[in-house]
Amino acid sequence: MLSDILEFDFLRHTFLTGLLIGIIAPLLGTFIVVRRLSLIADALSHVTLAGIAFGLFIEKKFAVTMITPLYSGMVFSVIGSVFIEKLRSVYKSYQEIAIPIILSGGVGLSVIFIALADGFNTDLMNYLFGSVSAVSRNDFLSIIGISFVVLAIIFLFYKELVTLSFDEEHATASGIHAKRIHFLFIVLTALVIAASIRIVGVLLVSALMTLPVAASMRLSKGFKQMLFLSIVFGEIAVMIGLISGYYLNIPPGGTIVIVSILILLVSISVKRFRSFSKR
Repeated sequence: MLSDILEFDFLRHTFLTGLLIGIIAPLLGTFIVVRRLSLIADALSHVTLAGIAFGLFIEKKFAVTMITPLYSGMVFSVIGSVFIEKLRSVYKSYQEIAIPIILSGGVGLSVIFIALADGFNTDLMNYLFGSVSAVSRNDFLSIIGISFVVLAIIFLFYKELVTLSFDEEHATASGIHAKRIHFLFIVLTALVIAASIRIVGVLLVSALMTLPVAASMRLSKGFKQMLFLSIVFGEIAVMIGLISGYYLNIPPGGTIVIVSILILLVSISVKRFRSFSKR
């Protein structure tokens, strides 16, 4: 397998992309889980699917290759994140209602554009469940750019993001521009979800942003340790998913989720064993 990675560009791009996704998805997912916004990933993934279906429709019907499904998915995902923020400001007492509204809209648009693009095809299946061979050079370069932006913003605004995640009222009282930081964060989340679909798939990407975090919460003793463990668990799941996808010729997304669940079950068992041994 190592020789194939060195020989074939698409395999090299896929595994390097997997390494990056294994870092940035659980990294942002940690902040999402702490803020109790886990369903945002589901909502934006469905909006991303609508964008992908739109890109496939344009590509098939009008032979326009400049608008690739990945980029149209990113645009739709960012627009969806903006609408979520707008709806959260409209329904101030029921902010969580913004998520199912956008999720429903994403599903509706997906059905329409998939039908207009003459239904499911191999490309769409790769976007839904991930693929070992679907990452092109342009996709890889785009994901490198997104990863750099995510890591830079997390580094620059780490204290603000942590404060907002645990106590938004205190953050606002401390002079932090809560709305701007949250808007920036949710746009980053949209970009990471769109970037992750090549490896994990639209329907499973939210699992990579939440399951490693859920596992790390059971073992960690602080927020930084939780960040580190979630990235380690995410990398393990992605690498096993890609290797199994390569050898078994199956979409890696399903294996990534199953491995993440197994890691979660092990972490829960370890936590219970520790608690039992202390008695």
